[in-house]
Amino acid sequence: MRYLAVRFLQSVFLLLGVSLLSFSFLELAPGDFFQEMRLNPQISPNTVARLRSNYGLDKPMPVRYVRWLASAVRGDFGFSFAYGSPVTPLLLVRARNTLLLAGTATLLAWTLAISLGVLCAARPGSWLDHGCSLLTSILLAIPELLLALCFLALGVRTGWFPAGGMVSPGFEDFTSWHRMSDLLWHMVLPVVVLVLGCLPMLLRHVRAALLEVLDFPFIRAAFGHGIPRRRVLFFHALPASINPLVSLFGFSLGALLSVSLLTEVIMSWPGLGPLLLEAVLAHDIYVVVGAMTFSTLFLVVGTALADLLLFAGDPRIRSEALI
Repeated sequence: MRYLAVRFLQSVFLLLGVSLLSFSFLELAPGDFFQEMRLNPQISPNTVARLRSNYGLDKPMPVRYVRWLASAVRGDFGFSFAYGSPVTPLLLVRARNTLLLAGTATLLAWTLAISLGVLCAARPGSWLDHGCSLLTSILLAIPELLLALCFLALGVRTGWFPAGGMVSPGFEDFTSWHRMSDLLWHMVLPVVVLVLGCLPMLLRHVRAALLEVLDFPFIRAAFGHGIPRRRVLFFHALPASINPLVSLFGFSLGALLSVSLLTEVIMSWPGLGPLLLEAVLAHDIYVVVGAMTFSTLFLVVGTALADLLLFAGDPRIRSEALI
């Protein structure tokens, strides 16, 4: 319990630090949401001042931050100037779409990385190992931005895949099966971009972890006793190398979410990415801080899940936590 309590406190301080830094950076940025109103001769300065006062923008930054913390505890996460509503309902809808995209990509990326990584480690120097090494090197050299633009151009020029959005027009009138297939078809390009963006790192880590474990005496003994090779690889070697991979899971989820925000903007996926960009351009500060906090929360949850898996699967961590 002490181990989990320490991790929880670290996560809380991380969320507080991210929100405070977001507030500070937005405070340093020139202008605010009502800046353009000052340029309109039909709106008097008194009206602008009254609006800023109503929304609390005339208060010092520490006061506004404490008020935002109080609203976050209540579950509101502030008030959006642009949408005229609490921030939480806006974030929940967009966060659901982001999690759908990032979760699907995470599942596919880890499935491919574990399958290919085990096969490459089992036969180092084979044509499959060389091919995967070449592919990962090429993908590592391509920025995620360029990768997303290339697949977007593919969708626009060929018409094989939807070039943007999450659903087709008239989605509400579709049958259940048609809705599901339409949603999956819109997910193809952004999911492929996310998978190709994070697959090289995951594949190389899985291969390296398996290669280290395959030299252990108990693995050689398992091969010597005639246990089928596939069973040794997936049921003995892979569990023995799982600790560094579980630790990598939380960080890969955070990296995938950051890439997901960029991909959403390029491919017009209605997730946190476009909402965050619009809020930054409009100086809608509470939406920006809320979106940054939600993104950090995803990273915290992924890391916490990895910690729980390590705590449950590794007795050494449990024994250290009792000291």
